[in-house]
Amino acid sequence: MLKKLISFNTVSDRSNLALIDFVEEYLAGLGVTSVRVPNGDGTKASLHARVGPALDGGAVLSAHTDVVPVEGQNWSRDPFTAWEADGRLYGRGAADMKGFAATVLAKVPDFLSADLKRPVHIALSYDEETGCTGVSPLIEDMLARGPRPDLVIVGEPTRMKVVTGHKGIVVLKTSIRGHPVHSSRLHRGVSAISAAAKLITWLDGKTAENKARAEPGCPFNPPYTTLHCGVIQGGQAHNITAEYCEFVTDIRILPGESVEDWVAAYRLFIEREVLPDMRAISSECRIGVEEMANVPGLKEEDNGRAETLARRLTGDNARNVVVYATEGGIYQNHGLSTVICGPGSIDQAHQADEFIELAELDRCAAFLDRLTAGLA
Repeated sequence: MLKKLISFNTVSDRSNLALIDFVEEYLAGLGVTSVRVPNGDGTKASLHARVGPALDGGAVLSAHTDVVPVEGQNWSRDPFTAWEADGRLYGRGAADMKGFAATVLAKVPDFLSADLKRPVHIALSYDEETGCTGVSPLIEDMLARGPRPDLVIVGEPTRMKVVTGHKGIVVLKTSIRGHPVHSSRLHRGVSAISAAAKLITWLDGKTAENKARAEPGCPFNPPYTTLHCGVIQGGQAHNITAEYCEFVTDIRILPGESVEDWVAAYRLFIEREVLPDMRAISSECRIGVEEMANVPGLKEEDNGRAETLARRLTGDNARNVVVYATEGGIYQNHGLSTVICGPGSIDQAHQADEFIELAELDRCAAFLDRLTAGLA
């Protein structure tokens, strides 16, 4: 099943419909009805299905179908033709996160034969890698149709450890318009690059402030919110004040902190400290901030149903959190108890020759067997 899923090139800038077609037909062949939730232009779709009785309760097993690009990476073989070697299965998405999806789908016959008393819900989303934009419509459709599940297990690669928290992320694109003049007349111009430098310095300063006041015992590494500029471009020539500059920032936010507060603070600094000096020279100067992605963090729950179940099934009682974002916080914001627990290692995600150990798939299969027994 994993080899089949890998064979579909579902890089986020492409359609995932061929994979969804396959899953829909596979489930239908087993007598399981599924529901598609398409995107706006119909080029992609999420899918959800229920195995077991039409009763409230049970568990959602959630995975995303999209993968990151392979261009510029040095792969040993075709990344969309899976291969096995030394106890590993290689291919794009093997760990992140088609390994979990494949194990869940392969277990559907066992779900069906178990005479479940509470249902298993299968949820497959699109566009997780580009901002988790596909999962909210999926969740809303699933909840509107009912029945309502008790909890969610998002199968991102954790080596089957129970992860109860992760940071959120907001991605911002800042676009700056300055006023170009010859650099010998610098006092009459406004450099968009200089304005960007002030903003990036503010971002770096806030990260330093957060580091200085990090709370002892915070389980995240690093244990504070980070603000980072990863891409920048601008300017025309060395002797012209730059008319345009844009850069992209990600803010990795501790659960419990407000994305809106951070974005508002950034906008306030722009309006009060940067724009006035620019517009004193030229009224045409502008700074725009576009939100490209906004993924909430996963908050640790107090005796959450998902955590309780996952710890019972795995035997893992350690406190595990991660700094990467997942769809988990979005499920949680829809009122569903959620944990992250899946096969493979995040160290392999997005890498050339991405792989998952076959033993990890076996551990996931055993986990699902225990889940099945608990729902029967």
